Amino acid sequence: MFSQFKYVKAQTIDEVLTYLGDRDRCVKILAGGTDLMVLMQRNLETPDCLIDIKGIEEMKRLDFVQGVGLFVGASVTVNQVTESKIILEKYQALGQAAKTLASYQLRNRATLVGNVCNASPGADLAGPLLIFEANVHIASLDGRRVLPLAQFFTGPKKTVLAANELVTGISLPDLSSGDQSLYLKQGRVKGHDLGIVGVAMRLTLDQKFLVALSAVAPTPIRLLELEEFLNAHPRTPELATKAGEMVQKLIHPISDVRASAEYRLLIAGVLVKRAVTLLTTREAN
Repeated sequence: MFSQFKYVKAQTIDEVLTYLGDRDRCVKILAGGTDLMVLMQRNLETPDCLIDIKGIEEMKRLDFVQGVGLFVGASVTVNQVTESKIILEKYQALGQAAKTLASYQLRNRATLVGNVCNASPGADLAGPLLIFEANVHIASLDGRRVLPLAQFFTGPKKTVLAANELVTGISLPDLSSGDQSLYLKQGRVKGHDLGIVGVAMRLTLDQKFLVALSAVAPTPIRLLELEEFLNAHPRTPELATKAGEMVQKLIHPISDVRASAEYRLLIAGVLVKRAVTLLTTREAN
């Protein structure tokens, strides 16, 4: 049973920010609502006011500018991400991760920005966004700011976002045509569960690895030490095996209802080894 709340279909960002700036109200933002509606139905979230942002034109943007990059507005759905030609061609890991998220029906509602703002340790889209060095665009009545995604998460289900702030979108820099990336995920039930482990990996045109994992730490994380190791060693057949062994020493996952910590360590090693093998083989060909 839902508690009573006021529903507002906002027409502009300024209208949303005015509501968010009202300290006497508990305001929640509705874009996809795939997580929020469940929490509200269970009375775990009881907002006074629900602001629907889907009608705001700026939030619908899914733009790519050559030499600048990609912008994904806050109401762009995950299925729009999976159907974007530019994402599938240039930001392969993001497109692959989006296709693994929930079911087709949920992807029609769920948004990329919502997946990030929910700040789940196992967020499927966060890993790919981290390896593409994405930025979060934040607005409030005090102005606008742009923050690297790597600085956005502060803990499980927690971000730097203040109560009066709104994420308007996420941007990714343009990539060289030779960039390669992929996303690998191990889950319990395909299309119906968060990943037990998710691995996003990128190999740039100048032969630099970027690696991010989800569901192995309080937040999705870049593994800078593993990147340094991969970038400091030649692409031998043993490199993938050593990387798989090293990642198990760098992460400290927990046990939960989806998997034990020991299983997560095992799977992380397997997926990292596989990712390195696939990317180096692809690059060689």
